[in-house]
Amino acid sequence: MANTPVINLRKGHAVRHNNDVCLVTDTELKTPPRMASYVQMSIRSITTGKVHNLRMTSNESLDSVVLNKDAHEYSYKDGDGYHFIHPETFEDVTLNESLVKPVKLYLLEGQKYLIVFTDDVVAGLELPPSMVMTVTEAPEGVKGDSANNVYKACVLETGLSVQVPLFINPGDKITVKTEDGSYLGRAS
Repeated sequence: MANTPVINLRKGHAVRHNNDVCLVTDTELKTPPRMASYVQMSIRSITTGKVHNLRMTSNESLDSVVLNKDAHEYSYKDGDGYHFIHPETFEDVTLNESLVKPVKLYLLEGQKYLIVFTDDVVAGLELPPSMVMTVTEAPEGVKGDSANNVYKACVLETGLSVQVPLFINPGDKITVKTEDGSYLGRAS
């Protein structure tokens, strides 16, 4: 384990805090006038899910932990959790609800996702930058509204609600940006 200055830590890095592996969820360097600069950061424990808010001087450091990312295919959900299968070894990795909850509206069977491991423990799930999804519900566009850049709410196959242009209809495939759930365009 290498000591990493807190000033170099970014969102998504893993550190060891109080003998627990934590993911950095937010970090900000603050330099108040006539005072020493400090780093305000939030870290989330991988094992407990508890969030710690730390305030450390910019010359302090934390032990960094190596993250490994491996592509897995989403298979199904049952009482044990969400099951992801490695495409080559067919190893089944089960993620609990707390890890999947922020991204579960983007889970499609057969789609590949990056599972983040640290110390052979699942630390998180990374989405691709954009995904192609099918529209299941979309209200009819109102004639005459096309002069402006007007959007309507539609529901996708996973239950995700997205603002789309008026010409999108049920059954259309669209590309969605996973970072903020915004419409990127029609998919072919």
